[in-house]
Amino acid sequence: RFTPHMDDSRPTLAPHEADLIGTDPGEVVVIGAGPAGLTAAYQLHKYGIASTILEGSDTVGGISRTEVRDGWRFDIGGHRFFTKVPEVEALWHEILPDEDFMMRPRKSRIFYNGKFYDYPLRATNALRNLGIIEAIRCVLSYVWVRIRPPKDQSNFEGWVAARFGWRLYRTFFKAYTEKVWGVPADQIEADWAAQRIKNLSLFSAVVNALLPNRNQKDIASLIEEFQYPKYGPGMMWEVCRDKVVAEGSTMTYGAEVTGVRHVDGRATHVIATHADGTTEEHEADHVVSSMPISALLAGMDPPVPDHVMAAANGLSYRDFITVALVVPESKVDWNDNWIYIHDPAVKTMRIQNFGSWSPHLVKDGRNVLGLEYTVFETDAAWTAPDEELIEQGRRELVHLGLIEPGDVEGGYVVRQKKAYPTYDETYKANVDVLRGWLAEHTSNVHPIGRNGMFRYNNQDHSMYTAMLTAENIATGSTHDVWTVNVEEEYHEEGPADGNGSSGNTGRDAPIIPSSAPRLDA
Repeated sequence: RFTPHMDDSRPTLAPHEADLIGTDPGEVVVIGAGPAGLTAAYQLHKYGIASTILEGSDTVGGISRTEVRDGWRFDIGGHRFFTKVPEVEALWHEILPDEDFMMRPRKSRIFYNGKFYDYPLRATNALRNLGIIEAIRCVLSYVWVRIRPPKDQSNFEGWVAARFGWRLYRTFFKAYTEKVWGVPADQIEADWAAQRIKNLSLFSAVVNALLPNRNQKDIASLIEEFQYPKYGPGMMWEVCRDKVVAEGSTMTYGAEVTGVRHVDGRATHVIATHADGTTEEHEADHVVSSMPISALLAGMDPPVPDHVMAAANGLSYRDFITVALVVPESKVDWNDNWIYIHDPAVKTMRIQNFGSWSPHLVKDGRNVLGLEYTVFETDAAWTAPDEELIEQGRRELVHLGLIEPGDVEGGYVVRQKKAYPTYDETYKANVDVLRGWLAEHTSNVHPIGRNGMFRYNNQDHSMYTAMLTAENIATGSTHDVWTVNVEEEYHEEGPADGNGSSGNTGRDAPIIPSSAPRLDA
């Protein structure tokens, strides 16, 4: 089993928390039954505290759920169970027994022009796949930018082109980045590229390929294996739900939180609206919220001031579609967990190979390929009929040469709203406004998780914010959950020498100007 690195700079949970008995916090309402919400409910039971869990959909797990359609199981984006937070590692194995986890090899490559390229890029592999003529053109393009570097390197495009040349930039960076974030690459700030690519350039990649014992510490490597529940990540949250309900918490599906009443600096009631239009009020002494913080503020009663509402409306999200296509197992001759698609002629940006995640997700003799699309809710793709998206996915797989036209035996479409918080130049100030208002007017409302905090958290960080919040409620501790996941290093990276990590656990996302033009998916 993976042994996580302890980072002593993080907030830590109190020792022997199972033996602690806190003061009675009164009625606790948990909004959302994703990793953050269910973790909070689970941890509260360690202090003898039951909660009321309100979930707007008909299932648990949020973006970490596992969709089940006709016996097929689909992960939403692919969730590796890897963490540098020991408390989260321990909690995973507390909820699920060890035998329900599989240790899976991590393999992902770039697919471009019918060939697979190593990821992270390796110069010898890339240049060999490109062919001698194109490789020479790429090298000459790199030489040219050394002579005439891009004038503006403050954006992603100029920064990457200066280090790889325009030709390699257009091949391996431009199309994919624009698909993921939905704006032109020259509108994305360069800081993100500097964080992800760090010290790598075409020159350093070639040097490390030819002289592998030199300068290896300069280039980060990714983890080689990860844990994965055999029936998908939703298995974790289905078991967690059963445990908290058995302990006395109540779970209500189809309960979309539309209001929070507050008075004298504290929330008093949470209002949930059901599909038939009926509403239900729940008394609350504490509210643990993993719903989008912008929607939380919009539902305050009395309403928030105009400038606070403007800050809430200033937060935007990127939405997510998976088109899952059933194909014969024999037609998938690659064993990557997923492949990145850099072909600008197709709109899919990544393809999941669900059979490589777990054989329990698919059926004998068949596999499922999940084509992923990031969109805005205003894009035509978001409201397109499922049949249209399935046909588009089939065409794109054929165009890429990954299947033959008649290979698709079935298809399904899974949509996920607000999958990724979109960072722009105003988001930090907007979130600060919302945090300040909550602290002053509803001090017993506790935002947690990715959407609850408008933070590009991974599952483990979302869980850790919930663990700290549960302890704060139960014991009166004052952990600052906003310090979770603020470091600069990408959470899966470690030094290439294999001597361990620096302990940082941050996840990055680019800064996209709010005025940037959107590319329709």
